[in-house]
Amino acid sequence: MQIRSPLFLESKPEQKVRCSLCPNFCLIENGSFGACGVRGNKGGKGIIPFYGFISALAVDPIEKKPLYQFKPGTKILSLGFAGCNLRCPFCQNWRISQNTEIPGDWIKPEEIISSALKQGTPSIAYTYSEPLVHIEYILDCMILARKHGIANVLVTNGCFNRKAAETIFEYTDAANIDLKCFSADTYKNVLNGVSSKTDLLETVMNFIKLGAEKGVHVEVTTLVVPDLNDTDEELDKAADFIAALGVPWHLSAYHPDYRWNAPPTDRDFLLKTAEKAKEKVRHVYTGNIRL
Repeated sequence: MQIRSPLFLESKPEQKVRCSLCPNFCLIENGSFGACGVRGNKGGKGIIPFYGFISALAVDPIEKKPLYQFKPGTKILSLGFAGCNLRCPFCQNWRISQNTEIPGDWIKPEEIISSALKQGTPSIAYTYSEPLVHIEYILDCMILARKHGIANVLVTNGCFNRKAAETIFEYTDAANIDLKCFSADTYKNVLNGVSSKTDLLETVMNFIKLGAEKGVHVEVTTLVVPDLNDTDEELDKAADFIAALGVPWHLSAYHPDYRWNAPPTDRDFLLKTAEKAKEKVRHVYTGNIRL
């Protein structure tokens, strides 16, 4: 597939390439890839060989993203990818986010838009793994979608630098952004793909705030993981941040997966946390539990 020129990949001396897409700021050796596994270096030039590689394609209820206040009750065409710039040990989609040797199809942006039009879905979601490590492909799809009156929905960890955020938000109609915890130490020591000197919590907070400022419909999701981010103090701080923005908050239950073996999130604890959060946050929802 013919691909466009990569963004945020700059050639450096000694045939190295610097990626400025996310706070990892990977300095990529010739013949290697950055922490995400999909943005690389060939002969001292940046390459994006996974442009157009789709690991999953499905029609979902939009509430599954989860988005509860954007086009409720509609269906959405959902695209999955490969790779991620974080290394969350509790990842629920680790088979595609932490691996690039996976089944998939090569699909042109034009074919994605045609599929959405054919199936009558008013929106397209870029989701499942981390879509923004494929920002070039996402942008090409988003620009075409806009031309055909199709809304663009971004589901992301939000751990990306401001210039990338500004670029993608120009074409984003709605976003569900992960706030994985409210601890800079946890982001750095548990979730980070490489040894970043950047405050990743601050990066995500700024990403969320920028989306709201740009007029994107933003909803935030926190997967409540035992022994990681489930203290009352941390969840209260997250609630304060979200309340100040006035956006909906999804509290989602974790189940053991990948490399995290804590027991599943306690149902009663999650419901209690949601009720407490409602004292500050206008719209709080729980997910992955049976009521």
